[in-house]
Amino acid sequence: MTDKSRQKRVLKLGVIGLGRAFTLMLPTFIADRRVKLCAAADPRPEARALFTSEFGPAYETVEQVCADPEVEAIYVSSPHQMHAEHVRTAAKAGKHVLVEKPMAITIEQCDSMIDAARKAGTHLIVGHSHSFNRPILRLRELIQGGEFGAARMISALNYTDFLYRPRRPEELVTAQGGGVVFSQAAHQIDIVRLIGGGRVKSVSAATGAWDPARQTEGAYSALLSFETGAFASVTYSGYGHFDSDELMGGIDEMGQQREPGRYGGARRALRSIANSDVEAALKSARNYGGAGYRPPAPVSGLQHQHFGFVVASCEKADLRPLPSGVMIYTDETQRFDPLPPPQIPRSEVIDELYDAATSGKPPLHSGEWARATLEVCLSILRSAQEGRTIILKHQVAAAAE
Repeated sequence: MTDKSRQKRVLKLGVIGLGRAFTLMLPTFIADRRVKLCAAADPRPEARALFTSEFGPAYETVEQVCADPEVEAIYVSSPHQMHAEHVRTAAKAGKHVLVEKPMAITIEQCDSMIDAARKAGTHLIVGHSHSFNRPILRLRELIQGGEFGAARMISALNYTDFLYRPRRPEELVTAQGGGVVFSQAAHQIDIVRLIGGGRVKSVSAATGAWDPARQTEGAYSALLSFETGAFASVTYSGYGHFDSDELMGGIDEMGQQREPGRYGGARRALRSIANSDVEAALKSARNYGGAGYRPPAPVSGLQHQHFGFVVASCEKADLRPLPSGVMIYTDETQRFDPLPPPQIPRSEVIDELYDAATSGKPPLHSGEWARATLEVCLSILRSAQEGRTIILKHQVAAAAE
């Protein structure tokens, strides 16, 4: 197949799980003509009914969507603790797999997913994580170009209201993949690993869980040392006070202008919820097919998505990714390296999936890469619990371009 004919090919996608992650990825799937949604599986009849009316058959079981002969690749967006089983099922059926972050909640689960894809001869890509964001990829390109020397220190921080958004009960139980370390550190660690070369040598961390009503980690701070000698400090809080969108020109995580009056909204909404069952129902209602679901609408002035404040200190410059490009601070000058606004949000995810599935190009965000990111996340929890530095053993370098 020639490159020209390959570009005309449409990759047919099945989906496992029509929840929040799918709702966020849906604008990408609709807008990117390289892919076409054609089947899905979800336990909620209202989600299946809507998917059937918009895209194609929706099944009750994972096995059914994986057996659909039209499906070439599967997007796994089920809850964290189900990823391993669902990826193994999809790979066994001969499908390429895009699985949401975090890849899984144990290293052993990651190993089983990687082995399943390898045995099936299929590709495994893990995302969306914010290391797919074009400004982060551009920052990496600038470092690889050599003009600014190697990355030596990386600072990353993000403050959000993550912990007070509607949650299912297990999302507030660390052992089941709940809390900010599994759900949010997966973004931040992916970013600093991509900038720092990938191989983290050690992790020293502290975590915070100071709301008795939300008994899981709501904050963390960690120091990562890389095998190259570089180091990174990462800090995250989901307690809904300061919001680091202030440091990003008022652009929120999804690349949109932050709405006036939004401050404190998550906490206010949560106070009106009677119990965990009502909270879970509210989250479900906002997801695809739910009573509160609203179809994606065009957004004017869209910029690139971000995950808070990041600065990469190289030997000859500091580089700071922003929603519209990268700021470069050298010895005597500062300049802005602009990026065109995104035509399709998260199209970089489709770049990797499409290239892997249609031409066999190894993905940057492979299973091995995501397993290494999960190892760092687990080490943050372990370091905080044990009060010591954790030495890592499952790290891999970032793939060369």
